[in-house]
Amino acid sequence: MMKKILLAGATGSMGKKVAHLIAQLPDCELVGVLAPDATTSGEVSASVARFTQLADINLSADVWIDFTTPSAVYANTKFALEHHMHPIIGTSGLSDEQIKQLQEIARKQKMGGIIVPNFGLSAVLLMKFAQEAAQYFPDAEVIEMHHADKLDAPSGTASATAKLIAQSRKKQPQADSCDDNPARGANCAGVPVHAVRLPGYVAHEQVLFGGPGEALTIRQDSFDRSSFMQGVKVALAKIMDLDELIVGLDKIL
Repeated sequence: MMKKILLAGATGSMGKKVAHLIAQLPDCELVGVLAPDATTSGEVSASVARFTQLADINLSADVWIDFTTPSAVYANTKFALEHHMHPIIGTSGLSDEQIKQLQEIARKQKMGGIIVPNFGLSAVLLMKFAQEAAQYFPDAEVIEMHHADKLDAPSGTASATAKLIAQSRKKQPQADSCDDNPARGANCAGVPVHAVRLPGYVAHEQVLFGGPGEALTIRQDSFDRSSFMQGVKVALAKIMDLDELIVGLDKIL
C-alpha cells in the first residue's frame, strides 16, 4: 500500500534527509510537512501541504514522522495518535512518564508506533552490547558527544543506554559511582552520563566499563546524518504492522 506521510521538523537537518528518503521510496508519499518556516522553505515539492503550527493541520496521513524539538515532541505524538497517524518519533526529550501516557493513548486509539532513541544501526548495536556487558561489569559510565546545536542533554540514546545497563546489572556498582557532584555527570538510572556539545561532532557515544584490573570500552560514531536513514527506512517498512507504541529500533530489526 502507498503510505501517506506527514513529516514534522521537515526543514531541520534530519528532516531534510528524511524528506529526500521518502521521495526515493516507491511505497511512500509525503503529503504534508510541519515546521515554523514551512511556508518559506523550498525543500519540498509545492504540491505538499505546509503547516507552521500543530493546530493548523487539516489533513490525514498514515504515518507521522517527527524530528522536531524536545518541547514539541509530546504534543506532536499525542496529536498523531489521536488523529490515527502511526508515529515514528526520532525526537528525544520524552520523559518516562510521558512515554507511559503516550502508550496508554496508543492503546485506547488502537494505534501502533515507535519511539526511536537512535536510528543508527551502530548505536543500536552499542546499546545491545552494553546491555550484555553490564551483566559482568556493573560499574559503568557513558560519554555522549553531539553537535553544538543539539538541544537536549543527555541525549536520548545515552539515557536509553544507561537504563539498559541498570536493568542488566546482576549486582550493584560501587556506592560512589554516581553521586551528587555535577562533575560526575547526570544520574541516569544510577549510571553517570556525561554530555559533550561541540561543533564538528555529529553523534558519538562510548560506554566505559571498569572491573578489578581491567576495563572495557564500547564506542560508536555517526559521522554523517545519512547513516540514520537506513533505520528510518526500516521503521517505515514495519510501522503499519505495529499494534502498540514501542521504544527502540531493536524491537523491529
